[in-house]
Amino acid sequence: MLNQYQRRADLIPNLVETVKGYARHEEQTLTAVVEARAKATQMTIPSDILTNPEAFKRFQENQAALTTALSRLLAVAEQYPDLKANQNFLSLQSQLEGTENRISVARRDYIEAVQAYNTELRTIPGRWIAAMFYREAKIKETFTISQEAQEAPKVRF
Repeated sequence: MLNQYQRRADLIPNLVETVKGYARHEEQTLTAVVEARAKATQMTIPSDILTNPEAFKRFQENQAALTTALSRLLAVAEQYPDLKANQNFLSLQSQLEGTENRISVARRDYIEAVQAYNTELRTIPGRWIAAMFYREAKIKETFTISQEAQEAPKVRF
């Protein structure tokens, strides 16, 4: 999953530069994307992130902020017909969408694997086996969905 997050972070500077050429007055949105990317890529991922709820939560929040900033950037792009026709932008947008899809799949796979692992550690006989042979085995953290993400977006004209 981390390699997909890195791929997304690598695509962002090119996307931002392409949008900058068309939407000079959308500086606030572009700045938010750049800052969210910086925050997400500068975070040092500790080796115990899977068992450290605070570190995992910070990681998840940084990635969610980047996702939110990117969705705003793509919404801004919708306002500029010339930008939507630009081949560089279309290519970058397509790559970013593919990366977001891969992130979703990797996240789903991770959540399923952690659920199976945690269930095994909490139920018998897995609990007994872990107590005898794998004393260092601990419950792993999993991704959660924020309350805002669970609500349907409101569209106003």
